[in-house]
Order: sequence, then C-alpha cells, then structure tokens
Amino acid sequence: MDEKLIVEFLDKKNVFAVVGASRNPGKYGHQVYKDLRNAGYKVYPVNPNSNDILGDMCYASLEALPVKPDVADLVVPPEITEKVVRVCKKLGIDKIWMQPGSESETAIRFCRENGLNVIHGVCVMVERRSMRN
Repeated sequence: MDEKLIVEFLDKKNVFAVVGASRNPGKYGHQVYKDLRNAGYKVYPVNPNSNDILGDMCYASLEALPVKPDVADLVVPPEITEKVVRVCKKLGIDKIWMQPGSESETAIRFCRENGLNVIHGVCVMVERRSMRN
C-alpha cells in the first residue's frame, strides 16, 4: 500500500466518518471508532441502526452528517461498501479507507475510475499506531 497515501489519510486535520461503527465493544466497527476518537481525531459514527456510540450521536448515513468528512472509513460488508463509495463520490468525499473484509474489487475499481483515493488491505488502527500519529 502507498505509504504517502496512508500518511495523507492519517493527518490529524482530517475528519473521519466510520461507516459501520457499532455499539458492541466486540465488533470491529466499535474498535475502529473508539481508536480514532481516543487518538484525538474528529470522528463521526455512521450506522442506521444506532442512535449513539460511546455517548456520541450516531448518524444514519453519510448524508446526515453535520459536516462533510475528509475520510470515509468503511467497516461494512463488501456489498454495502459498493453502495457507500457511490455516495462518497456524490458527496465529494475523496478519501476512502476500506478496512480488511470490507473491500471488493468492484468498489476498488469504482474508486480508481472516479478519482477517489482508496486504501484497502490494511487496518487504520494498525497503520495509525505504527506511525505514532
């Protein structure tokens, strides 16, 4: 994966949206959201099935967020990722991080064909910790 792109995504000025954030501490979506939040990022949880996560208001969709995030971090099944990347393009969100297990060749190809920067195959938590960001 492109190290320069990872550094660019992990810039502390970036606002993250964790699509697939979860209230369940055992779920990957919870761990990713909590990790970014605890690291000091401005991060919004997105999940149509939750009202709040860790006491923070949870949003039903990217369109419902009060601000446009810089990075959409996807922790959803591949078939949902394929829909979410289209929403990202429509909203002008050009940094997409597909957590391991959320990626699909169709979604990756869509991002590349539409000028969206995409990271896949690596975990945001692992990369953030390895950079000491």
